[in-house]
Amino acid sequence: MFEHSDTPRVFGLAPGVDFPKGLIEGLLARVAQGAPEDLARVQLIVNTSRMQRRLRSLFDAGPARLLPKIHLVTELDRLAPGLAVPPAVKPLQRRLELIALVARLIEQQKGLAPRASLYDLTDSLAALMDEMQGEGVTAETINSLDVSDISGHWQRTQTFIRIVQDYLAQTTTTPDKEAQQRQFVCALAERWAVEPLRHPVILAGSTGSRGTTMLLMEAIARLPQGALILPGFDFDMPHQQWLHLDDALLSEDHPQYRFYKLMQNIGVGRSDITPWHDAPPPSPARNALVSLSLRPAPVTDAWLTEGPKLHDLNKATDQITLLEAPSPRSEALAIALRLRKAVEEGQKAAVITPDRMLTRQITAALDQFDILPDDSAGAPLHLSPPGRFLRHVAALFHRRLDAEALLTLLKHPLTHSGSNRAAHILNTQRLELRIRRDGLPYPDADSIGQALAGISPNADHQRGVDAWGAWVGQTFAAMYSTTEQPLSHWAQTHIALAEAISCGLDGQDTGELWKQKAGQEALKVMTNLAELAHHGGPMTASDYANLVGALLSEGEVRDRDAPHPDIMIWGTLEARVQGADLVILAGLNDGTWPEAPAPDPWLNRALRHQAGLLLPERRIGLAAHDYQQAIAAPEVWLTRSIRSDDAETVASRWVNRLCNLLSGLKGQDGPALLEAMQDRGQYWLDQTVALEKVEPATPAARPAPRPPLAARPKRLAVTDIKHLIRDPYTIYAKHVLRLRKLGPLVQNPDALLRGTVSHDVMEKFVRQTLRDPATLNADHLIEIARDVLSRDVPWPAARALWLARLTRISEWFVMNERARQHIGTPVVFEDDALGKMVWPDIEFTLTARADRIDQTEDGDALIYDYKTGSPPTVKQQTLFDKQLLIEAAMVEQGAFEKLGPHHVAQATFIGLGSNPVEVPAPLDSEPPAQILAELRMLVLAYKEMDQGFTARRMMEKDQYGSDYDLLSRYGEWDITQDPVPEELS
Repeated sequence: MFEHSDTPRVFGLAPGVDFPKGLIEGLLARVAQGAPEDLARVQLIVNTSRMQRRLRSLFDAGPARLLPKIHLVTELDRLAPGLAVPPAVKPLQRRLELIALVARLIEQQKGLAPRASLYDLTDSLAALMDEMQGEGVTAETINSLDVSDISGHWQRTQTFIRIVQDYLAQTTTTPDKEAQQRQFVCALAERWAVEPLRHPVILAGSTGSRGTTMLLMEAIARLPQGALILPGFDFDMPHQQWLHLDDALLSEDHPQYRFYKLMQNIGVGRSDITPWHDAPPPSPARNALVSLSLRPAPVTDAWLTEGPKLHDLNKATDQITLLEAPSPRSEALAIALRLRKAVEEGQKAAVITPDRMLTRQITAALDQFDILPDDSAGAPLHLSPPGRFLRHVAALFHRRLDAEALLTLLKHPLTHSGSNRAAHILNTQRLELRIRRDGLPYPDADSIGQALAGISPNADHQRGVDAWGAWVGQTFAAMYSTTEQPLSHWAQTHIALAEAISCGLDGQDTGELWKQKAGQEALKVMTNLAELAHHGGPMTASDYANLVGALLSEGEVRDRDAPHPDIMIWGTLEARVQGADLVILAGLNDGTWPEAPAPDPWLNRALRHQAGLLLPERRIGLAAHDYQQAIAAPEVWLTRSIRSDDAETVASRWVNRLCNLLSGLKGQDGPALLEAMQDRGQYWLDQTVALEKVEPATPAARPAPRPPLAARPKRLAVTDIKHLIRDPYTIYAKHVLRLRKLGPLVQNPDALLRGTVSHDVMEKFVRQTLRDPATLNADHLIEIARDVLSRDVPWPAARALWLARLTRISEWFVMNERARQHIGTPVVFEDDALGKMVWPDIEFTLTARADRIDQTEDGDALIYDYKTGSPPTVKQQTLFDKQLLIEAAMVEQGAFEKLGPHHVAQATFIGLGSNPVEVPAPLDSEPPAQILAELRMLVLAYKEMDQGFTARRMMEKDQYGSDYDLLSRYGEWDITQDPVPEELS
């Protein structure tokens, strides 16, 4: 196939050339004059599965012929089937062993690193080891580095490097994947040196970015019929400019640096690299422009000399669109609109970006057009339904079960998927309503059963609900653990629990958990973990949950739905596959593309260079090479967002270079051409604005509904009267529409609970002082408070805070309680203090529940009401908060059956807040008879058909909210607008 050559054969294909297509055409041209079986003798080695699939699909398109052998660089055993190399250890096994080693080191040396950094340290150490093996760097090399400043950081690094040294010593006989690959390549090169292959062996599409791959390329290049085909080789860069790439510290971020290093390693010069095929790139002029814009940093002065020599700048830029969106969302929507047009026109389009968040936004934007892109990365396994489910189940081990975690799992589509899912959903809804109504901060088996008691009037149905509640209590509760357990215990318990939850009550299998592609991938991860768990050490539940989350996050799942064949989302590596009519390079901001180098906790840049490890700029150089290839496509979009997360972004260095170069080429209309590129992008941004433009709706008027008289409330509590005065719409929503605000899913220690608990404490305390006057002291009050809080407040922090508040006011309360009991005796408490007053002539009933009513020796009544917040002032009671005044009138009318009619001598609010205070009701200025007359007039006013229930009629302050503000659409109107009555039927 190839003629004899004294130098290694290295070919290239220019950026923009469809690499797989050009590879095949060049190959067919070279075997055209030979026998048909010549093609079958060729072995093609490629670096990605997508490249392999595309090559096969091009061959499958015909005509019929014998095919070459195509395999990946990770399948080298096909090149030498009998070559003996120790089998590779599973990656998870090595990772678990390393976790155990690092954990023991952290335990032994407490100041070395915090326990929370265990997984981050292990992962970064594992990455360092992979790199050392891939580049052939030994631990001895790292230890012998010249470090003039022996800092504490370097001492800690050496401590961890000793782990590396011991670990790498084992890889000779039990290698991991990276070490085995290097061993195989070295053994392969030794064999070929003695017995070289005689048939054609071609490695295509690799840049030699890893040391092992570079060794393989060197070995193949020296075979009699070996050849290398480099993707995106810059034939436009002048020969003398290649010489400026000799310093890795300055040039590794250049897109062609890896090729320069390869040429140095195998002993070829720039003139020895020739085109593999004569297929021209889509735009030679653009290739020359981009090549000049990417000149190595030391020689950007070439812009001044070579820039004026560029020709056909119009052709170079007429198919480039520069889109600078105000936000990532706008960027994603503009891209989606362009992809939609590509579908309509039958174009093949690809989005290339390393930003996975942006790709998800693009996919979501395309969904509104019913377009599903072919995403090369698939969906992250940990975000799939089985992945989320397994992470929620693992959280049961290390986090005390609360209502939110329980309902999150109960509502998951995989829960109870084995049988009778409908009944499970119904019971979950019933449980949630009870939780929201009554609160259940930390459910357990008993409290779940109590919450579901009596939920159904049908006895048979209730038995089914009780059985379901028992299953929930037994399955979900009591999983929390604070002890260390062997990893095998956690893995087996986790799998068993997940299957039990997925199976459900009376289920016969594992439900839907391990089905579909995502379930199958999750099962592989969990089975692998269970099989290799004995290599790990003991772990806490939190450590185990973090490990499972990390393992699941490494997996990917291809969508089971068929994607659109012509709309693709690629990572930057897929830029080498090409073959698209439209290529959109998205997320072109510094820090995203190129990505910012990850912080290295072990070696700085200079030490890495001394050791022969890869510099941080290597990833930037590879990303630059991908960019150089992708921008050479027939039609190109360059997109970025100007702001992200409320911070201004910086354009990618490559976009900056291109724009700066064009701006300086004034003699060739460079600025005008750049403006045209931006105008094309602005057109699509304008389209996104037009797409999302909405016609403003007419704002709602301030409501004042007038329901029929028969539907208006005939019964109100005393606490409702202040709403009837200040916000009548609340009465309409609550008593006419019968709407109630749902409680929070996760109950918090709020003001309502604090008030309930404080009332309970005071009532118990006062009752006991009546039975035993010796208990009227602060210590006894605190003891009762501690008991009530322990029973009713499950939050330790809130319990301690509220006890401290009650302790602070205990002396004040006891002192005043002695004075209260000196002038009267408590006779009515909240439990039996329900009062009811009926006005039969107007069909209205008023109810009240007093906190406490005392009676003097003269028979007068004394009314007390506890407030944990600030009690209403005398002025507030006069204007709208008439609770005690109305209760006093009701007592005098005999509304409290247990007490009977009595004259009210005093009514007082007892404030139990930070500043305890007693505030009396203004009985003298607001006598009970007057209060009842005014209340009757108020009730009668709402018995008139023309009286509407106005929203926010007389709120004390604008910032005060109502539970029904959303229903009344407050915000579309304000209190300066007149209410608009609405007759309801």
